[in-house]
Amino acid sequence: MEENTPKTGKYALNFGLILGAAGLIFGLMLYSMDMHYDRSWPIQVVNYVLMAAVIIIAIAQFKKANTNFLKIGEALKIGAGVALIAGIIGLIYFFVLSNIIEPDYMDKMYELGKVEAMEKNPNLTEAQINQGIEMQKNFAWVFYPIGLIVNIIIGLVFGLIGGLIMQKQKPAY
Repeated sequence: MEENTPKTGKYALNFGLILGAAGLIFGLMLYSMDMHYDRSWPIQVVNYVLMAAVIIIAIAQFKKANTNFLKIGEALKIGAGVALIAGIIGLIYFFVLSNIIEPDYMDKMYELGKVEAMEKNPNLTEAQINQGIEMQKNFAWVFYPIGLIVNIIIGLVFGLIGGLIMQKQKPAY
């Protein structure tokens, strides 16, 4: 008799879409409250807690569907897959926000960065800060692949933690 084992990709896709939708709703909430420029730690904590919760739930649901067995590799695949799908949705939202909804978004972010740099480094001249900002503008496209890679790494970490907690091997006999 052949067992039907669930596919990790299905869980990664479904829960990645859920996490992406939740992140999109959170981003729209921040935008509506005019807090989308804020990168403070409470906002980051909410993002990470949301990601961890969805990945842990995805792993638990996969384990339940797999007759309560889970390998760490499966948990890692689910964690990375959920983070990849959610990251793609997040990057699409960021692209739409910064190019269509609010085309001067990046200019405002650079200005906020300039003010922050002046506060943190009073020894820097305005010309040096402007030169740094111009360099950032030239390499702004790098944010997209690096952001996606970082998101996947964080998903792998949450997947590893969930896998270590919930792992249960099938008996060899």
